[in-house]
Amino acid sequence: MENLLNFGRKIIPRRVFEFFQPAYHYILAFLAALFYGFPSRKMKVIGVTGTKGKSSTVYFLSKIFEEAGHKTAAISSIQFKIDNKEWPNNLKMTMPGRFTIQSFLSKAVKAGCEFAILEVSSQGVLQHRHQFINFDTAVFTNLAPEHIEAHGSFENYKGYKLKFFKYANNNHILNKNDKYFADFSSVPAKNKQIYSTDSYADIKMNLLGDFNFSNAAAAIKTAELYGVASETAKQALENIRSLPGRMEVIDCPNGESRKFKVIVDYAHTPDSMEAVYRSLKPKLANGAKLICVFGATGGGRDKWKRPEYGKISEKYCDEIILTNEDPYDENPASILQKIEAGFSSVESVKSKVRKVIDRKEAIKTGISLAKEGDIVIITGKGSESVMMLADGKKVHFDDREAAREALMSL
Repeated sequence: MENLLNFGRKIIPRRVFEFFQPAYHYILAFLAALFYGFPSRKMKVIGVTGTKGKSSTVYFLSKIFEEAGHKTAAISSIQFKIDNKEWPNNLKMTMPGRFTIQSFLSKAVKAGCEFAILEVSSQGVLQHRHQFINFDTAVFTNLAPEHIEAHGSFENYKGYKLKFFKYANNNHILNKNDKYFADFSSVPAKNKQIYSTDSYADIKMNLLGDFNFSNAAAAIKTAELYGVASETAKQALENIRSLPGRMEVIDCPNGESRKFKVIVDYAHTPDSMEAVYRSLKPKLANGAKLICVFGATGGGRDKWKRPEYGKISEKYCDEIILTNEDPYDENPASILQKIEAGFSSVESVKSKVRKVIDRKEAIKTGISLAKEGDIVIITGKGSESVMMLADGKKVHFDDREAAREALMSL
């Protein structure tokens, strides 16, 4: 059905399609829900939105519900999950298309799931992917500039996040620490719950990154809304040893220990990159180095981020390896030049910057530079297993696999 409609989109003149685009997406959302029998009406659906922390919050919340004995389904940019079955999200979409989501929800209902937890993106709201999903609760993590080119402005980006909260107006879970809290708290809802970074200060987590405490607080507060005791939620969180591609420590496959750490993280905004670097810097001692491997997405996506990456890396990183990420149809070398434009001067960073376009070689280079006590942090792709090239081509690539291979070669 969706393929047929997409074919129609291709043969309709572009100007005509753009005029009718909102109606097209809305009708597609209705048809998808109708085709699968409106499955979201048969369970509690929770939508998590924000700029950072969505995937982690979804992951935490699903583990909490499991600990409490509830069958749970979840979609995040990390993975799909229905009860005890999990598989990676290789779509390169935070929020899948309408037929994919409705099909997923239908399968979750058939599996006996009581809850479905979904990441909700601004692009998804723009294209009405949230429509005809019966969201019981909307969770707000935080807000920072993102997808500016796609939406035209930060205000438009924020507007689509707010639009979701207006749509899901039953329960709202809100982050009091975020500077845009007032915007989201002003949206009417039957019930509002507020959390903050220190709401559950006694949580003992085994994860790197202080920012995980805010995501954990969001998950606990949401679970409490559905009768899960905070002690049960905390126990679930304490049992989590790592999140796929989120501050994930990569070990050598043969079990050998290294005297330095290698970490992979999805950080793909200036705010999230800085949060990662800032959380790791204090863990270095005795002159140990922070070795940073990263690039920037191509295809015209959020070009404003590129020089910001340069500024942040100059501030925190002792060694910088610039590399390819998802170039799409852009020249990778040109993308790296725009990152370099963020340096205070080429001379000031000349001694610590290397450009290695081949991402596999870049990761190998970063790891080969590591000495005792150093940390190698690879950002941008996290647990993704594909790289996007020109003309929509996808090739297999996983930062974690490349890191393990490099560790084995030492």
